[in-house]
Amino acid sequence: MHSFPKLLQAQSERVLNQLAEQANELLPLSEQETQVLSFSDFVFKQVLAHSRFLLEIRAQPPKADEWKSYATWLAQDVSLVTNEEQLMHVLRTFRHHMLVRCAWMQTLEISSQKETIYQLSVLAETLIVAARDWLYQECCQSWGTPCNVQGKAQPLLVLGMGKLGGGELNFSSDIDLIFAYPENGVTQGGRKELDNAQFFTRLGQKLIRLLDQVTAQGFVYRVDMRLRPFGDSGPLVFSFSALEDYYQEQGRDWERYAMVKARIMGADSLHYAQTLRKLLRPFVYRRYIDFSVIQSLRNMKNMIEREVRRRGLVNNIKLGAGGIREVEFISQVFQLIRGGREPVLQSQSLFSTLQGIRELALLTNNQVDILQDSYIFLRRVENLLQSINDEQTQTLPEDALNQARLAWGMHFTDWPSFSQVLSQKMAAVHQIFTEQIGQDDDDEQTDAFDEIYITLWQSELSKGELASYLPSKNEDVAQKIIHGIIMFRHDLNKRTIGPRGRDVLDELMPKLLAKVGERDDAGQVIERITPLLLSIVSRTTYLELMLEFDEVLTHVIRLCAASPMIAEQLSRHPLLLDELLDPQSLYQPLPLTAYRDELRQYLMRVPEDDEEQQLEALRQFKQAQLLRIAAEDISGVLPVMKVSDHLTYLAEAIIDAVVQQAWQKMVRRYGEPAHLVQGDTKQYGFAVLGYGKLGGWELGYSSDLDLVFLFDCPLNVVTNGERSIDARQFYLRVAQRIIHLFSTRTASGVLYEVDARLRPSGESGMLVSTIQSFDDYQKNDAWTWEHQALIRARMVFGDADLQQQFTQIRHETLCMQREPLTLQQQVRDMRIKMHKHLGSHQDTEFDLKADPGGITDIEFIAQYLVLRFASENAALTRWSDNVRIFELMARYDFMPEDEANALTQAYVTMRNELHHLALQSLPSRVDISQFVDERQQVLSSWQKWLGE
Repeated sequence: MHSFPKLLQAQSERVLNQLAEQANELLPLSEQETQVLSFSDFVFKQVLAHSRFLLEIRAQPPKADEWKSYATWLAQDVSLVTNEEQLMHVLRTFRHHMLVRCAWMQTLEISSQKETIYQLSVLAETLIVAARDWLYQECCQSWGTPCNVQGKAQPLLVLGMGKLGGGELNFSSDIDLIFAYPENGVTQGGRKELDNAQFFTRLGQKLIRLLDQVTAQGFVYRVDMRLRPFGDSGPLVFSFSALEDYYQEQGRDWERYAMVKARIMGADSLHYAQTLRKLLRPFVYRRYIDFSVIQSLRNMKNMIEREVRRRGLVNNIKLGAGGIREVEFISQVFQLIRGGREPVLQSQSLFSTLQGIRELALLTNNQVDILQDSYIFLRRVENLLQSINDEQTQTLPEDALNQARLAWGMHFTDWPSFSQVLSQKMAAVHQIFTEQIGQDDDDEQTDAFDEIYITLWQSELSKGELASYLPSKNEDVAQKIIHGIIMFRHDLNKRTIGPRGRDVLDELMPKLLAKVGERDDAGQVIERITPLLLSIVSRTTYLELMLEFDEVLTHVIRLCAASPMIAEQLSRHPLLLDELLDPQSLYQPLPLTAYRDELRQYLMRVPEDDEEQQLEALRQFKQAQLLRIAAEDISGVLPVMKVSDHLTYLAEAIIDAVVQQAWQKMVRRYGEPAHLVQGDTKQYGFAVLGYGKLGGWELGYSSDLDLVFLFDCPLNVVTNGERSIDARQFYLRVAQRIIHLFSTRTASGVLYEVDARLRPSGESGMLVSTIQSFDDYQKNDAWTWEHQALIRARMVFGDADLQQQFTQIRHETLCMQREPLTLQQQVRDMRIKMHKHLGSHQDTEFDLKADPGGITDIEFIAQYLVLRFASENAALTRWSDNVRIFELMARYDFMPEDEANALTQAYVTMRNELHHLALQSLPSRVDISQFVDERQQVLSSWQKWLGE
């Protein structure tokens, strides 16, 4: 080695001074010892911690072929181990000891660069195999020996990937592994039988911990398992048959690149290597010259170049233009295109592959020489760089000391001289790289904006890099997008997706991300849209639809952006995506009266006797119509009052269908009540009353249904079927069946939540009441709050004569004379009680429904006015909805017109906000600073009509 420059001479003085203070027994140092300890802080720290490392170097100088002794040396140390903690200590000490010797040989060039990377690879393999073998014996003692069906013991096979598989590991590399075992079966001889997958999963977890866990001594190797099938989301271990199935059905091009390097670790496992290689060969090496891979390789090349440009990797000897990865990539290009026909290319070793390329004249001798010479040069730079402080880095140093170290280690007098030669070698590699992979013409037209989203999908971006392309320039938004994509990719690995589906997704995602990235709410939209994408990734048709038709993609983004409720419904029920195939019809409201006919036609597709399909069809119809209504709401096609009208008419259509199904089921079982006279119009003697929001035509997106059931039937009537029962019992069972049909949870969820507690006597009363008992209860036993509820009631299903009777009962009940002060007090008391249970009770929040000045106050004012003045003017009982009640009050001069209009406006405005909050899946509370004028108006009216 040539003499030290000044900076290293100063460093050597610091080393000698520190040794004099901490390890004086090691002095004096030879010139070579001084050089190595001054060059590598890692070696120096290890020598300070373990003086025997240097003493052994003196007694037994390192030799280039000493890797042959690694297994024997480590076996001696491991033979004394009795538990995992000791083993962790032994493995780490051995790793550091051998790395010191490797660094020694590398720095002083006792070994060539080829020999160095092979030493490092054998060291890793030795440590992995020793750890696995010790753990295997321990696990077999605890859980029994894993065997196949013939009783033959099964091993854990560790596949080394990447540079480890190729025997080309770098100094501070992490290790890419895949765990496999030959055959399924169960353990034998243990306390409890485990299947082999469980046994090897536990063993694999222990092995990773043993190697990867950071202790006071550091780690053995950082272990990366992401190259296994399905990545982090997949099982930790795979049987040979599971590996074969995965790679045949779902293997992607990048996994072919990875499998080129796969090699089973450990000499005792080599007899399985041929089996595994035979199994994987059809996936990795095609029997024909595989030019189909060229486009995939170009895509990967484009991704590399985007990453280089994006990260400005001018000082990265691995990822930069002409770096280590480009050499590796060139060799793999020929392996994947021609390896199936040319066995000489079927090697994990880059050096062997380059020799095969030379023999086949796929590159000129000069080109192969350039690649091999540059590769060895770059690998020495990489290993020297990493050996300075045992750090996994490929970025050239910027500080003067480490630049001086590297230049000296590479035989240059100064850094500029080294940099010049390095640049020349990398430029030569990059020229060959560009010639062999070719240019993708489309890439020339790809601007920086598109590139950033391709990179975001295919690799990684920092939030700062992404933020610079967002309209908002907001790093928090960028971080949300990045997090959403990472989580999506993680979840994607759990899905079974064919190669075609993945290819479509790879085209679609940058396009989708570019559209979403234009929005200020981009982070939020990604969170909402990725669950939807996950639900359809196996349905390539939907992905292709969004890819091919720009307006459909825009449409999906728009809906998901506008409403998490819609996004959630779409992701939960992908069948709804059929509704998106025709955006025009989606935004075209149905006539209100058309819902019954639409539902009738929808149910005609389902066999009448298939109850399960009938239930599912009802739910699917509801969800499809909700999607249409929400889309029309979002786009402004429907104002708030019309939204409620559509939701209400939809509910009534479904109630009609549910009652029909329940009725038919009971009739088939028991026959019909004998008193019914069937003429031109079907008679039921049965009615369903809608209360609350249903009764008032004010349903929201997630409203439940307040229902009360009535019937009209004389005493002692029975049904006319073979299994005859009392008619009143029949009506009870119909009502029970209705509730069952609404509340049964199918794959598409619950149809509606039903609340029947507003019936006479509430939960303690009968589920169904005769029309006569209902009449008697309302006029003699009902509380004032029940009369308030009755104002909002109307019949949503039933015979015409029952409709007439109910209307008369409601009218007469509401027109009863009431003492004004008592009525005021009772309405006030109920309002206070509701606020106590439902109000926000927050100084900073306003609950639109339950707080003073909100919707409930408006409803109570309307109800009070009807109960107070209906005895004076019977016309006030006509309507069940608040808006038309206020119209009546103004028309008949019970309330000034401007006050009625103001209350109506406040009511509609707050209801509109409630709808929008529901679309956002948000609660009914807003900031206290909102709706100030509306609240003041409502409170003023409350004080006027109901104040003390």
